[in-house]
Amino acid sequence: MKKRVLLSVSDKSGIVEFAKGLEKLGYEIISTGGTAKILKENGISVLSVSDITKFPECLDGRVKTLNPKVHAGILAVRGNKDHMKQLEDLEVNTIDIVCVNLYPFRATIEKEGTTFLDAVENIDIGGPCMLRSAAKNFLDVIVVCDPNDYGIILEKQQKGNVDIEYRKMLMFKTYQHTASYDTIIANYLSKEIGIKSPDFLTLAFEKKQDLRYGENPHQSAAYYEETIPNLKLSLSKAQILNGKELSFNNLNDAQGAIDTVLEFDECACVAVKHATPCGVALGKDSFEAFKYAHDADPVSIFGGIIAFNKTVNEKCAKEMVKTFLEVIIAPDYDKNALEVLKTKPNLRVLKLSELDGGKQTLCDIKILHGSMLVQKRDSDLFDKNSLVCVTKLKANKEDLKQLEFGFKVVKHLKSNAIAITKDFTTIGTNGGQTNRVSAAKNALEQAGMNAKGAYLASDGFFPFADIIALAKNYGIKAIIQPGGSVKDEDSIKACDEAGIVMVMTGMRHFKH
Repeated sequence: MKKRVLLSVSDKSGIVEFAKGLEKLGYEIISTGGTAKILKENGISVLSVSDITKFPECLDGRVKTLNPKVHAGILAVRGNKDHMKQLEDLEVNTIDIVCVNLYPFRATIEKEGTTFLDAVENIDIGGPCMLRSAAKNFLDVIVVCDPNDYGIILEKQQKGNVDIEYRKMLMFKTYQHTASYDTIIANYLSKEIGIKSPDFLTLAFEKKQDLRYGENPHQSAAYYEETIPNLKLSLSKAQILNGKELSFNNLNDAQGAIDTVLEFDECACVAVKHATPCGVALGKDSFEAFKYAHDADPVSIFGGIIAFNKTVNEKCAKEMVKTFLEVIIAPDYDKNALEVLKTKPNLRVLKLSELDGGKQTLCDIKILHGSMLVQKRDSDLFDKNSLVCVTKLKANKEDLKQLEFGFKVVKHLKSNAIAITKDFTTIGTNGGQTNRVSAAKNALEQAGMNAKGAYLASDGFFPFADIIALAKNYGIKAIIQPGGSVKDEDSIKACDEAGIVMVMTGMRHFKH
């Protein structure tokens, strides 16, 4: 039988050179539609699928390769005499290479204005069928879904044949390709239909890069991007304007900085160390916000990650380069500011435009051993209609603004968490403790004498009045906490006796 290859690709890159190489090796080329057209235009002899099947393409091209004369030629086991006799009786020629990549479903749904029916029309049917058939019969058929493999396959063919190990690799890539393709479709449909918790959760991520190591040098790691990022806010969309390659910890910490800075509409700066905010401040511009955030904890910020939600100006850049920082991420940079930052060759400078006014809306996933937890992202703060001042002393408008700032900060600290803030700047933070009293002690000690007249925010309620006593000793003016303890009245009474304002939000923000 003649050696035959079937070429039908949406991504035409490299296909002409691949076809010419196969033609020189004696392969007869079968092709369809746009692939056949481009091959013919480049002087390559092509048989149409209809010439093989003796059946015309129909239904606007929906039916082309879904034919026994195609799939029998792919699936026949060459070493099985009965299979080969059946092919002979049916006048079916074997197909030895199947090179297919699929309709651009992902590109279609990423276009503005794509309708549901447009998306459905771009679901490939014949392509996955051919790929899966060829991959199943990998011992006899070379299956190709990635243009990066064209050159290797030609080289191996010129030397004799494609070895078994590489055939297994091509099979693996093919099933990854079709599984990812089906996952993208399923997740699109889930979103369009409004299914929040499907019975089967399938995820598809594409590797962006191998990382030097993970959290520690002995851990291997890689960075993956969701195949359909639902937000332009995805860190994978950030432009790297300067600096060396991002590490595992850089990426993880940067995400924490992004999540925190997105809480604010005003010009904000967030400094993060080990995935925890160590300095958060508002300012009239990036310089002022950074200066306040830096001074909030000048020790912890060393080697930290900095995020802004407004453009970084030159004055801010000049101030930042005085401190060793790992990563800076902002929606934009003044030209002069960028030039200043580039004087630090190792400083990673990232631009993510959506940080100015963007909002996170994705789900939150925690991977366990052999299982996972999926929840709606904690994108709320509190319902202002549920906000209640429970003490005799009442919060004024300025107090409420200051308390809201503190609650936005404490939301992003590990529970149990306490944030002490003053003038829209953190002056003491602590989280990740096994009890809230320890967190309050540590945060208040960090704030020191500056705590007088400051605000205290807690991510959880107070089951006892002990934190109120600590707050009184440091001169805290007002407290914001969720409320909901059976002993709320004890805390309220303690605040009244201490002359401290207490506001309850009705919404907690545990972060584990």
